[in-house]
Amino acid sequence: MTNRLAGKRALVTAAAQGIGESIARAFAAEGAKVVASDIARDKLGELDAVDGIEPVVIDVLDQAAVEAAVRGHGPFDVLVNCAGFVHHGSILECTEEEWDFAFDLNVKSMYRCCRAVIPGMREQGGGSIVNIASIAAHKGLPNRFAYGATKAAVVGLSKAIAADFVGDAIRCNAINPGTVQSPSLDGRINAFEDPDAARAAFIARQPMGRLGRAEEIAAMALYLASDESVFTSGTQMNVDGGMSI
Repeated sequence: MTNRLAGKRALVTAAAQGIGESIARAFAAEGAKVVASDIARDKLGELDAVDGIEPVVIDVLDQAAVEAAVRGHGPFDVLVNCAGFVHHGSILECTEEEWDFAFDLNVKSMYRCCRAVIPGMREQGGGSIVNIASIAAHKGLPNRFAYGATKAAVVGLSKAIAADFVGDAIRCNAINPGTVQSPSLDGRINAFEDPDAARAAFIARQPMGRLGRAEEIAAMALYLASDESVFTSGTQMNVDGGMSI
């Protein structure tokens, strides 16, 4: 531990597993006080014993719940928006209800959290917002119609916030992961008729020949949250195993 986030208070959403959990653990290991939020109360409880992490159940689809959590646990120096949902299918398989839900969870949850956290960052003299987007934001992937559209919106949201608050020393950046090994990915793979073939296909589309690790995304989030990146805002960081080459 080098205390890269010493003295900082961070809110990480979707922190019960996968990328969010890895980010929460990495931040705490580097000295941050982390509010790790999720709706999965049981899985979130596994973080109870981690020094520096306070698990808090927050439904990011509920504006009032988000605002109450920020009032009760903030202000925050760092916000990491990880909550998301991957819809499988083209426009022909995407119902209006699925489209609306994808935008509510993948984009509007970030709107809610950013809107609640930014005033406190302003009062404190700055902060860092890290939004988890996807390589699908700017690279068309088969059967990722709704997901790609939402993640492109996340990139636009991030750039707009960066532009609006650069004078307040509030930075906002997006991370575009490639395909990352996670419980969420396992669930999607197991839904296929042939999970082994599905996993092989996910790996094959990664030029490095392997899936990413959640810890590798957390390393980028740690950099963007730290003072090492104070001259970085409005950017997209591709951590995608070469998918964007």
